[in-house]
Amino acid sequence: NQWVGVNCGIMDQMISAAGKADHALLIDCRSLETELVPLPPQTAVVVLDTATRRGLVDSAYNERRAQCEAAARFFGVPALRDVSVELFEARAAGLDEIIRRRARHIVTENARTVQAAAAMRQGDSVTLGQLMYESHVSLRDDFEVSSEELNLMVACAHREDGCYGARMTGAGFGGCAVALVRADAARAFAASVAACYQAATAITPNVYICQAANGAELISGT
Repeated sequence: NQWVGVNCGIMDQMISAAGKADHALLIDCRSLETELVPLPPQTAVVVLDTATRRGLVDSAYNERRAQCEAAARFFGVPALRDVSVELFEARAAGLDEIIRRRARHIVTENARTVQAAAAMRQGDSVTLGQLMYESHVSLRDDFEVSSEELNLMVACAHREDGCYGARMTGAGFGGCAVALVRADAARAFAASVAACYQAATAITPNVYICQAANGAELISGT
């Protein structure tokens, strides 16, 4: 992290190493414990690349990290994962407005992550999709790491009948959104969202219909 100049996390590395086909990976970033959680059946994950690039060092990523650390100090905890929604609501008025919004995103996003894992265990695509939309709104309004193109892409996805939910993904400020889509509607969804986005931006997006696959593994020769 120090070498590249970005205080990034471990999610990409962990899923690349520990992923399993047709599963998401619930990661405890403190203990590094992981739990494989099955994705809802008959769904596809569609990656919606806005074709707009970002630079993490220049995108205020480190600033968001510092703001969250300041909020944790206010609550007297090592990290905001130790703050419940109830505790946040009881004491948040004492925070600076911007830091309060940053912290609210983290606290509520942690709660949504737990709820999303529960929905996946139950095969509940509808609840999972709603949580994805709520996550995007929080990233857009409280954490302020979205972009006009990402917001438009999510809006284009949201209007499609076959879409359960969509949100920006990654560090934000450009890049990709991700959608959970009915598997039998994925191709039509991809074409419609691409057309919607291109008509509004004059940018040709890249759309990828995906399935969760195994992480890195040894492939033996024959």
